Amino acid sequence: MHDGLKPIDCDVHPTVPGLKTLLPYFDEHWRETLVQRGMHELDSISYPNNAPLTVRQDWRPATGRAAASVDVVQDQLLEPFQIDTAILNCLYGAQLPFSEDMGAVYARAINDWIRDEWLDRDPRLRASIVVPIQSAELAVEEIERCAPDKRFVQVLLLVMGETPLGRRHHWPIYAAAEKHGLPVGIHAGSSYRHPPTPVGWPSTFAEDYINQSIAFQSQLASLIAEGVFKKFPGLTVVLLESGISWLPSFTWRFKKYWRGLTMEIPWVDRPPNEIIAEQVRFSLQPFDGPSDEAELNKLFDHLGSDDLIVFSSDYPHWQFDGTDAVPPGFSPELIRKIMIDNPMSTYPRLKEARS
Repeated sequence: MHDGLKPIDCDVHPTVPGLKTLLPYFDEHWRETLVQRGMHELDSISYPNNAPLTVRQDWRPATGRAAASVDVVQDQLLEPFQIDTAILNCLYGAQLPFSEDMGAVYARAINDWIRDEWLDRDPRLRASIVVPIQSAELAVEEIERCAPDKRFVQVLLLVMGETPLGRRHHWPIYAAAEKHGLPVGIHAGSSYRHPPTPVGWPSTFAEDYINQSIAFQSQLASLIAEGVFKKFPGLTVVLLESGISWLPSFTWRFKKYWRGLTMEIPWVDRPPNEIIAEQVRFSLQPFDGPSDEAELNKLFDHLGSDDLIVFSSDYPHWQFDGTDAVPPGFSPELIRKIMIDNPMSTYPRLKEARS
Protein backbone atom coordinates (compact mmCIF):
# COMPACT_ATOMS: atom_id res chain seq x y z
CA MET A 1 0.00 0.00 0.00
CA HIS A 2 2.68 2.50 1.04
CA ASP A 3 6.35 1.98 0.12
CA GLY A 4 6.19 -1.74 0.63
CA LEU A 5 4.64 -1.58 4.10
CA LYS A 6 2.52 -4.59 5.02
CA PRO A 7 -0.06 -3.24 7.45
CA ILE A 8 -1.81 -4.79 10.40
CA ASP A 9 -5.52 -4.30 9.79
CA CYS A 10 -7.30 -4.00 13.15
CA ASP A 11 -10.92 -4.01 11.96
CA VAL A 12 -12.08 -6.53 9.36
CA HIS A 13 -15.62 -7.91 9.31
CA PRO A 14 -16.25 -11.50 8.28
CA THR A 15 -19.91 -12.13 7.55
CA VAL A 16 -21.85 -15.15 8.77
CA PRO A 17 -23.56 -16.44 5.59
CA GLY A 18 -26.63 -17.40 7.61
CA LEU A 19 -27.84 -19.17 10.72
CA LYS A 20 -27.55 -22.56 8.98
CA THR A 21 -23.79 -21.99 8.83
CA LEU A 22 -23.63 -21.78 12.61
CA LEU A 23 -25.97 -24.70 13.41
CA PRO A 24 -23.15 -27.31 13.42
CA TYR A 25 -21.48 -25.31 16.17
CA PHE A 26 -24.46 -25.55 18.54
CA ASP A 27 -25.00 -28.61 20.70
CA GLU A 28 -27.98 -30.84 19.94
CA HIS A 29 -30.30 -29.13 22.43
CA TRP A 30 -29.72 -25.66 21.02
CA ARG A 31 -29.84 -26.80 17.38
CA GLU A 32 -33.25 -28.31 18.01
CA THR A 33 -34.36 -25.27 19.99
CA LEU A 34 -33.36 -22.79 17.29
CA VAL A 35 -34.98 -24.83 14.52
CA GLN A 36 -38.22 -25.45 16.40
CA ARG A 37 -38.51 -21.82 17.44
CA GLY A 38 -37.89 -20.68 13.89
CA MET A 39 -35.09 -18.32 14.94
CA HIS A 40 -34.38 -15.74 12.28
CA GLU A 41 -31.04 -14.20 11.40
CA LEU A 42 -29.49 -11.99 14.07
CA ASP A 43 -28.87 -9.11 11.70
CA SER A 44 -28.61 -5.84 13.61
CA ILE A 45 -30.10 -2.74 12.02
CA SER A 46 -26.83 -1.00 12.93
CA TYR A 47 -25.61 -2.28 9.56
CA PRO A 48 -28.63 -2.81 7.26
CA ASN A 49 -27.78 -5.40 4.63
CA ASN A 50 -28.64 -3.19 1.65
CA ALA A 51 -27.27 0.11 2.95
CA PRO A 52 -24.44 1.43 0.74
CA LEU A 53 -22.21 2.06 3.77
CA THR A 54 -22.57 -1.54 4.92
CA VAL A 55 -20.80 -2.97 1.87
CA ARG A 56 -18.75 -1.14 -0.75
CA GLN A 57 -20.34 -1.66 -4.15
CA ASP A 58 -17.35 -3.38 -5.76
CA TRP A 59 -17.19 -5.76 -2.78
CA ARG A 60 -20.90 -6.64 -2.90
CA PRO A 61 -21.50 -10.04 -4.53
CA ALA A 62 -24.23 -10.68 -7.08
CA THR A 63 -25.76 -13.21 -4.69
CA GLY A 64 -25.24 -13.98 -1.05
CA ARG A 65 -23.42 -11.82 1.47
CA ALA A 66 -20.19 -9.88 1.27
CA ALA A 67 -17.05 -11.07 3.09
CA ALA A 68 -18.65 -14.45 3.75
CA SER A 69 -15.60 -16.65 3.08
CA VAL A 70 -11.84 -16.63 3.48
CA ASP A 71 -11.35 -16.83 -0.29
CA VAL A 72 -13.32 -13.61 -0.85
CA VAL A 73 -11.46 -11.72 1.86
CA GLN A 74 -8.14 -12.92 0.49
CA ASP A 75 -9.02 -11.71 -3.01
CA GLN A 76 -10.58 -8.37 -2.02
CA LEU A 77 -8.52 -7.33 1.00
CA LEU A 78 -5.51 -9.38 2.07
CA GLU A 79 -3.79 -9.54 -1.33
CA PRO A 80 -4.65 -6.10 -2.82
CA PHE A 81 -3.84 -4.30 0.44
CA GLN A 82 -0.79 -6.52 1.14
CA ILE A 83 -2.09 -7.15 4.65
CA ASP A 84 0.36 -8.78 7.05
CA THR A 85 -2.21 -9.48 9.78
CA ALA A 86 -5.97 -8.88 9.92
CA ILE A 87 -8.05 -8.88 13.10
CA LEU A 88 -11.55 -10.25 12.47
CA ASN A 89 -14.42 -8.56 14.32
CA CYS A 90 -17.57 -10.54 13.64
CA LEU A 91 -20.71 -8.43 14.10
CA TYR A 92 -23.32 -11.20 13.96
CA GLY A 93 -25.73 -10.26 16.74
CA ALA A 94 -24.95 -12.49 19.71
CA GLN A 95 -25.60 -9.42 21.85
CA LEU A 96 -29.20 -9.05 20.64
CA PRO A 97 -31.18 -11.82 22.43
CA PHE A 98 -32.53 -10.93 25.85
CA SER A 99 -31.80 -14.49 27.00
CA GLU A 100 -28.38 -14.66 28.62
CA ASP A 101 -28.06 -18.36 27.77
CA MET A 102 -28.99 -17.82 24.13
CA GLY A 103 -26.52 -14.96 23.82
CA ALA A 104 -23.81 -17.20 25.25
CA VAL A 105 -24.41 -20.12 22.88
CA TYR A 106 -24.49 -17.78 19.88
CA ALA A 107 -21.19 -16.22 20.97
CA ARG A 108 -19.66 -19.68 21.42
CA ALA A 109 -20.83 -20.79 17.97
CA ILE A 110 -19.50 -17.63 16.32
CA ASN A 111 -16.08 -18.00 17.93
CA ASP A 112 -15.83 -21.68 16.97
CA TRP A 113 -16.90 -20.88 13.39
CA ILE A 114 -14.28 -18.13 13.18
CA ARG A 115 -11.62 -20.49 14.50
CA ASP A 116 -12.44 -23.37 12.15
CA GLU A 117 -13.45 -21.55 8.98
CA TRP A 118 -11.13 -18.54 9.15
CA LEU A 119 -8.18 -18.76 11.53
CA ASP A 120 -7.35 -22.31 10.51
CA ARG A 121 -7.40 -21.38 6.82
CA ASP A 122 -5.07 -18.39 6.66
CA PRO A 123 -2.14 -17.71 9.03
CA ARG A 124 -2.53 -13.96 8.53
CA LEU A 125 -5.84 -13.93 10.39
CA ARG A 126 -6.48 -13.16 14.06
CA ALA A 127 -9.82 -12.57 15.76
CA SER A 128 -11.70 -10.92 18.60
CA ILE A 129 -13.62 -13.01 21.10
CA VAL A 130 -17.34 -12.34 20.75
CA VAL A 131 -18.89 -12.38 24.24
CA PRO A 132 -22.48 -12.23 25.54
CA ILE A 133 -22.64 -8.79 27.15
CA GLN A 134 -26.00 -9.91 28.59
CA SER A 135 -24.07 -11.68 31.38
CA ALA A 136 -20.61 -10.81 32.67
CA GLU A 137 -20.33 -14.28 34.20
CA LEU A 138 -21.00 -16.00 30.87
CA ALA A 139 -18.79 -13.51 29.04
CA VAL A 140 -15.89 -14.39 31.33
CA GLU A 141 -16.51 -18.10 30.70
CA GLU A 142 -16.23 -17.48 26.96
CA ILE A 143 -13.04 -15.45 27.38
CA GLU A 144 -11.51 -18.23 29.46
CA ARG A 145 -12.56 -20.82 26.87
CA CYS A 146 -11.09 -18.96 23.90
CA ALA A 147 -8.05 -17.29 25.49
CA PRO A 148 -5.73 -20.33 25.30
CA ASP A 149 -5.84 -19.97 21.50
CA LYS A 150 -3.37 -17.12 20.99
CA ARG A 151 -4.97 -16.26 17.65
CA PHE A 152 -7.75 -14.59 19.62
CA VAL A 153 -6.21 -11.19 20.37
CA GLN A 154 -9.08 -9.04 21.70
CA VAL A 155 -12.47 -9.08 23.45
CA LEU A 156 -15.26 -7.52 21.39
CA LEU A 157 -18.11 -5.38 22.79
CA LEU A 158 -20.67 -3.08 21.14
CA VAL A 159 -20.75 0.61 21.97
CA MET A 160 -24.50 0.72 22.67
CA GLY A 161 -26.13 -1.69 25.08
CA GLU A 162 -28.25 -1.82 28.17
CA THR A 163 -25.99 0.03 30.61
CA PRO A 164 -22.80 2.12 30.38
CA LEU A 165 -19.71 -0.04 30.05
CA GLY A 166 -18.00 1.54 33.03
CA ARG A 167 -20.59 0.15 35.48
CA ARG A 168 -19.16 -2.34 37.92
CA HIS A 169 -21.25 -5.32 36.84
CA HIS A 170 -19.13 -5.30 33.65
CA TRP A 171 -15.81 -5.32 35.52
CA PRO A 172 -15.30 -9.12 35.51
CA ILE A 173 -14.97 -8.86 31.73
CA TYR A 174 -12.16 -6.33 32.07
CA ALA A 175 -10.47 -8.41 34.76
CA ALA A 176 -10.45 -11.45 32.47
CA ALA A 177 -9.22 -9.39 29.51
CA GLU A 178 -6.39 -7.85 31.55
CA LYS A 179 -5.45 -11.27 32.95
CA HIS A 180 -4.93 -12.68 29.45
CA GLY A 181 -3.36 -9.57 27.90
CA LEU A 182 -6.38 -8.96 25.70
CA PRO A 183 -7.43 -5.42 24.75
CA VAL A 184 -11.16 -4.73 24.83
CA GLY A 185 -12.42 -3.54 21.46
CA ILE A 186 -15.59 -1.45 21.61
CA HIS A 187 -17.19 -1.41 18.18
CA ALA A 188 -19.90 0.73 16.67
CA GLY A 189 -23.26 -1.00 16.91
CA SER A 190 -26.12 -1.50 19.30
CA SER A 191 -28.25 -4.13 21.01
CA TYR A 192 -31.06 -1.53 20.77
CA ARG A 193 -32.15 -1.75 24.37
CA HIS A 194 -32.43 2.06 24.23
CA PRO A 195 -32.71 4.67 21.46
CA PRO A 196 -29.44 5.26 19.59
CA THR A 197 -29.73 9.03 20.17
CA PRO A 198 -29.78 10.85 23.53
CA VAL A 199 -33.19 12.36 22.74
CA GLY A 200 -35.19 9.37 21.55
CA TRP A 201 -35.75 7.18 18.51
CA PRO A 202 -34.75 8.58 15.11
CA SER A 203 -36.55 7.86 11.86
CA THR A 204 -33.47 7.52 9.61
CA PHE A 205 -30.37 5.35 9.46
CA ALA A 206 -28.29 8.50 8.97
CA GLU A 207 -29.21 9.73 12.46
CA ASP A 208 -28.33 6.37 13.98
CA TYR A 209 -24.97 6.33 12.17
CA ILE A 210 -24.05 9.88 13.16
CA ASN A 211 -24.96 9.33 16.80
CA GLN A 212 -22.55 6.43 17.13
CA SER A 213 -19.77 8.93 17.85
CA ILE A 214 -21.79 10.37 20.74
CA ALA A 215 -22.16 6.86 22.14
CA PHE A 216 -18.39 6.40 22.03
CA GLN A 217 -17.93 9.64 23.96
CA SER A 218 -20.46 8.48 26.55
CA GLN A 219 -18.75 5.12 26.98
CA LEU A 220 -15.30 6.65 27.24
CA ALA A 221 -16.58 9.04 29.91
CA SER A 222 -18.14 6.10 31.74
CA LEU A 223 -14.96 4.01 31.67
CA ILE A 224 -12.92 6.91 33.03
CA ALA A 225 -15.37 8.26 35.60
CA GLU A 226 -16.30 4.84 37.01
CA GLY A 227 -12.63 4.03 37.56
CA VAL A 228 -12.13 1.16 35.11
CA PHE A 229 -8.68 2.34 34.05
CA LYS A 230 -7.61 2.88 37.65
CA LYS A 231 -8.81 -0.60 38.65
CA PHE A 232 -7.26 -2.27 35.61
CA PRO A 233 -4.04 -0.40 34.80
CA GLY A 234 -2.95 -3.09 32.35
CA LEU A 235 -6.12 -2.82 30.28
CA THR A 236 -6.18 -1.25 26.82
CA VAL A 237 -9.47 -0.21 25.23
CA VAL A 238 -9.69 0.18 21.44
CA LEU A 239 -12.56 2.23 20.06
CA LEU A 240 -13.45 0.77 16.66
CA GLU A 241 -15.21 2.97 14.09
CA SER A 242 -15.53 5.78 16.61
CA GLY A 243 -13.95 8.57 14.60
CA ILE A 244 -11.27 10.75 16.17
CA SER A 245 -12.03 14.41 15.47
CA TRP A 246 -14.26 14.72 18.57
CA LEU A 247 -11.49 13.67 20.96
CA PRO A 248 -9.71 17.03 21.53
CA SER A 249 -12.89 18.85 22.56
CA PHE A 250 -13.99 15.85 24.64
CA THR A 251 -10.75 15.69 26.60
CA TRP A 252 -10.68 19.48 27.08
CA ARG A 253 -14.20 19.50 28.48
CA PHE A 254 -13.69 16.41 30.63
CA LYS A 255 -10.43 17.78 32.09
CA LYS A 256 -12.10 21.11 32.85
CA TYR A 257 -14.99 19.54 34.77
CA TRP A 258 -12.85 16.81 36.36
CA ARG A 259 -10.94 19.51 38.21
CA GLY A 260 -14.13 20.69 39.87
CA LEU A 261 -15.67 17.28 40.50
CA THR A 262 -12.79 15.29 41.99
CA MET A 263 -14.67 14.80 45.28
CA GLU A 264 -17.23 12.68 43.40
CA ILE A 265 -14.69 10.59 41.50
CA PRO A 266 -11.53 10.66 43.68
CA TRP A 267 -10.21 7.50 41.99
CA VAL A 268 -9.69 9.53 38.80
CA ASP A 269 -6.38 10.77 40.15
CA ARG A 270 -4.87 12.10 36.94
CA PRO A 271 -6.17 14.16 34.00
CA PRO A 272 -8.45 12.24 31.62
CA ASN A 273 -6.24 13.07 28.65
CA GLU A 274 -3.34 11.25 30.32
CA ILE A 275 -5.49 8.17 30.91
CA ILE A 276 -6.58 8.17 27.27
CA ALA A 277 -3.01 8.57 26.01
CA GLU A 278 -1.88 5.53 28.00
CA GLN A 279 -4.84 3.13 27.77
CA VAL A 280 -7.12 4.04 24.84
CA ARG A 281 -6.62 3.60 21.10
CA PHE A 282 -8.77 4.42 18.05
CA SER A 283 -9.14 2.67 14.69
CA LEU A 284 -8.36 4.71 11.59
CA GLN A 285 -11.51 4.13 9.54
CA PRO A 286 -13.96 5.72 9.21
CA PHE A 287 -11.59 8.68 9.40
CA ASP A 288 -13.47 11.90 10.11
CA GLY A 289 -10.56 14.34 10.10
CA PRO A 290 -10.08 17.24 7.69
CA SER A 291 -8.82 16.62 4.17
CA ASP A 292 -6.62 19.73 4.19
CA GLU A 293 -3.07 18.80 5.24
CA ALA A 294 -2.55 21.88 7.39
CA GLU A 295 -5.84 21.32 9.22
CA LEU A 296 -4.98 17.65 9.60
CA ASN A 297 -1.70 18.56 11.28
CA LYS A 298 -3.60 20.84 13.66
CA LEU A 299 -5.87 17.93 14.60
CA PHE A 300 -2.90 15.75 15.44
CA ASP A 301 -1.35 18.57 17.43
CA HIS A 302 -4.57 18.74 19.46
CA LEU A 303 -4.59 14.97 19.91
CA GLY A 304 -1.19 15.33 21.54
CA SER A 305 0.10 11.90 20.50
CA ASP A 306 0.77 9.89 17.37
CA ASP A 307 0.34 6.65 19.33
CA LEU A 308 -3.45 6.79 19.46
CA ILE A 309 -4.50 5.49 16.03
CA VAL A 310 -4.24 1.94 14.72
CA PHE A 311 -4.74 1.07 11.08
CA SER A 312 -8.06 -0.35 9.93
CA SER A 313 -9.68 -0.82 6.55
CA ASP A 314 -13.15 -1.46 8.03
CA TYR A 315 -13.63 -3.99 5.21
CA PRO A 316 -16.20 -4.48 3.72
CA HIS A 317 -17.83 -1.26 4.93
CA TRP A 318 -17.59 1.65 2.52
CA GLN A 319 -15.30 4.35 3.87
CA PHE A 320 -13.02 4.90 0.84
CA ASP A 321 -12.52 3.76 -2.75
CA GLY A 322 -9.77 1.55 -4.12
CA THR A 323 -6.91 0.84 -1.70
CA ASP A 324 -6.65 4.40 -0.36
CA ALA A 325 -7.37 3.41 3.22
CA VAL A 326 -4.97 6.05 4.57
CA PRO A 327 -6.22 9.61 3.99
CA PRO A 328 -3.88 12.06 2.25
CA GLY A 329 -1.65 14.28 4.34
CA PHE A 330 -0.15 11.66 6.67
CA SER A 331 3.64 11.71 6.87
CA PRO A 332 5.58 8.50 6.06
CA GLU A 333 6.60 8.25 9.70
CA LEU A 334 3.00 8.53 10.90
CA ILE A 335 1.82 6.00 8.31
CA ARG A 336 4.32 3.45 9.59
CA LYS A 337 3.28 4.07 13.19
CA ILE A 338 -0.39 3.68 12.39
CA MET A 339 0.06 0.64 10.16
CA ILE A 340 2.61 -1.36 12.16
CA ASP A 341 4.06 0.12 15.34
CA ASN A 342 0.85 1.19 17.07
CA PRO A 343 -1.01 -2.08 16.39
CA MET A 344 1.98 -4.09 17.60
CA SER A 345 2.12 -2.15 20.86
CA THR A 346 -1.66 -2.31 21.29
CA TYR A 347 -2.09 -6.06 20.76
CA PRO A 348 0.53 -7.99 22.79
CA ARG A 349 -0.48 -11.32 21.26
CA LEU A 350 0.67 -10.17 17.84
CA LYS A 351 4.22 -10.13 19.20
CA GLU A 352 3.79 -13.61 20.64
CA ALA A 353 2.72 -14.91 17.26
CA ARG A 354 5.97 -13.62 15.74
CA SER A 355 8.30 -14.90 18.46
